[in-house]
Amino acid sequence: MNDQSVLITDFYQLTMLQAYDDHSMNDTAVFEFFVRRLPDNRNFLLAAGLEQVLDYLETVRFTPEELDWLAKSGRFTPDFVATLRDFRFSGEVWAMPEGTPFFANEPILRVVAPLREAQLIETRIINLLQFQILIATKAARTRLVAPEALLVDFGLRRAHGAEAGMLSARTSYLAGFNGTANVLAGMQWDIPLFGTMAHSFIQAHEDESEAFENFSLSHPRATTLLIDTYDIDAAARAIIPLAGRLAARNIRLQAVRIDSGDLGQNAARVRAILDDGGLKDVHIFASGNLDEYAVRRLRAERAPIDGFGIGTRMNTSDDCPYLECAYKLQEYAGAARRKRSEGKASWPGRKQVYRRYDNDGRMCGDTLTLEGDAPAGTPLLECVMRDGRRTASQATLAQLRTDAQVQLARLPENCRGLDATTPYPVDIAPALQALADSVDRRLPG
Repeated sequence: MNDQSVLITDFYQLTMLQAYDDHSMNDTAVFEFFVRRLPDNRNFLLAAGLEQVLDYLETVRFTPEELDWLAKSGRFTPDFVATLRDFRFSGEVWAMPEGTPFFANEPILRVVAPLREAQLIETRIINLLQFQILIATKAARTRLVAPEALLVDFGLRRAHGAEAGMLSARTSYLAGFNGTANVLAGMQWDIPLFGTMAHSFIQAHEDESEAFENFSLSHPRATTLLIDTYDIDAAARAIIPLAGRLAARNIRLQAVRIDSGDLGQNAARVRAILDDGGLKDVHIFASGNLDEYAVRRLRAERAPIDGFGIGTRMNTSDDCPYLECAYKLQEYAGAARRKRSEGKASWPGRKQVYRRYDNDGRMCGDTLTLEGDAPAGTPLLECVMRDGRRTASQATLAQLRTDAQVQLARLPENCRGLDATTPYPVDIAPALQALADSVDRRLPG
């Protein structure tokens, strides 16, 4: 599958383009991506996925094979298919930087382009942004409950496909994780790689201690040993004499990993065994169906765990698998537009979000208003693409990660927890309310 194909889209995008072409409708359109409401168990969302959107927009094309398939489908006129040969995105994009916390109804991306360009890209934009926002937010919540712990993405094998596994590694690192077990993600984005061994490595040996020693000799600078294949306590005790033999060869045992059972209780017993054996500097790393809630519980129990491998529940956003998000037309041919469907009404026009901070530098409220309005605060949407090209060089993932940590540190205290709290204040500016009233009077219904 070509995950860059322009045909990764909904069929109705193409049927609309045929109709727009038939009726010569291709004036400038403004679309915005936003989340209608926060999930019940989320106090904020974290913007992510913009780099992949910009990559897509810079390269989106119809190949000869795709055009031939469309022509043969019998659903489109030859003249319309011919117009797609030179299809390019030529528009403008405004967006919140990746790693920016945001809230309901706040656009994190605005597209200004000829109607058919802005329309066709809708599906892929939602596809890229929604998933990465979900993962980035869940990863950020884990970092907030474990600010000093080693956090590693372990989710590739349970991700919903290779692209999901790659993007999970990327966005969890952006949101504050220390690294990933995903090798290709490490190569592509320079994310630090972490990994130990599988139970099969232990099982392939006749003796568990021999397995530990062989692995340590092969990887003297990365000696984390998996100790729950058989009996955890016995494995922990076996490590004590091994550590002495390794030290004689200038190899330091770094950590043990526990992947099953009651992680808190198991870690407590292992910690006591290691400490009694003089291995107080050997860390304990835990994995196995973890997420931010499990990490919070383990830390509340004061479990002696120094790091966590977070996989399935983060990479599938287990407790929140989708967002009530949308990419909607807000202006066409110079006139503001507004959807008024029950429960899905949108605010019209080109919008900007202004953020206010208190004396301690913490976020204290946002204002959603029209572009050109200037309430108190800092505008969050920046022009990142003009004439179909980025306005600045692509930021490294490491830079985005640093910026995200700065932004997360500015969240108000009540938004940093995992439980529902008083919603963060987002004011609707009078200018925006007035425009909505004007559109309602102008349009039928």
